[in-house]
Amino acid sequence: MQVTMIALTLGGMALAAPAIAHDSPAPGDPDNAYWRDYQTDLSEARRELASDLRRARKPSDREEAWTEYRRELADARSDYRKEMIEKGYAVGTVQVLEDAPDN
Repeated sequence: MQVTMIALTLGGMALAAPAIAHDSPAPGDPDNAYWRDYQTDLSEARRELASDLRRARKPSDREEAWTEYRRELADARSDYRKEMIEKGYAVGTVQVLEDAPDN
């Protein structure tokens, strides 16, 4: 009896998953304006980094250019995440964890 109940529960989840997946726009979806804005921000940050690195004369100039680039990437990610959350879309994170060593 329990096995059947679990199978029905899992079956229901499997049917619900595709519907949930289509509720939020995919990052690469051309209709997702927030993703396009994010990609534009990334492209602009790369162009700015290239320009700053070309003009850099000292190691500290290059370091400052990279610091600004990382700050702009973080800002772009934050803006995209906030927009998606504001619109009610699920925003997840992926964590890659190393396996614990066998003792």
